[in-house]
Amino acid sequence: MKIAVSGKGGVGKSTIAAAIALSFAKKGGRVLALDADPDANLASALGISHEEQLNIVPISKQVDLIEERTDTRIDQYGKVFKLNPDVSDIADKYAYMHKNIALIVLGAVKTGGGGCACPESTFIRTLVNNLVLYKNDELIMDMEAGIEHLGRATSQGVDLMLVVVEPGQRSIDCAHTIIRMCEEIGLKKVVFIANKITGKADEDYIKKALPDREFLAFIPYSGVIRNADRDGVSVMDVLDDELKMMFEGICNKIEGARK
Repeated sequence: MKIAVSGKGGVGKSTIAAAIALSFAKKGGRVLALDADPDANLASALGISHEEQLNIVPISKQVDLIEERTDTRIDQYGKVFKLNPDVSDIADKYAYMHKNIALIVLGAVKTGGGGCACPESTFIRTLVNNLVLYKNDELIMDMEAGIEHLGRATSQGVDLMLVVVEPGQRSIDCAHTIIRMCEEIGLKKVVFIANKITGKADEDYIKKALPDREFLAFIPYSGVIRNADRDGVSVMDVLDDELKMMFEGICNKIEGARK
């Protein structure tokens, strides 16, 4: 199953993406976790220590690899490069293994503007397309506040766009932007998780702001989850029974949404 998790920065999408990845991995079979957010918080949310994270080199920083596969020099002026570089072995050779999860961190591509036709961005877009369309692993993608790495062709392989929201106007505005972007590329299955809910007023606010949308859960504001993020430990290792059951329910609903 291929799941993209998106939402405004700070809403807890990396924590939720990590919880889903860890839950799937616990059931057996390899899980691919793709950190496509330039802030790159997924490793920490998975419980990978700061010391271990120093060994993870983002794909966008692997200059020799990108130059070899695109047959060019990144700093070369007026460069011509392969538009379909070979990326079929990247998940097997360059992922960081943790608790049966193969983590790939994309990193940020430094460009002068969006939609850059440069070797780095072309390589990354080809890699995402390969992971979505041709890999049989469970794939959890922690996206940035949008769906920049997904295109019309790639969207055909995505089973679910999971948008994480919190009770705030900027989060809601971001959610509406993501909905519009999904419609533009034909990604039809969009569901929501509301996070950091402090009471019925928060729940009502979100339901009113996103009417007729499917919510997998309304997760209460939790000091346990906040502290897990602060301390860089896996949220699944510190949840109480009630929250653990809630996350298990989320995963069951996601599995029920398979194509």
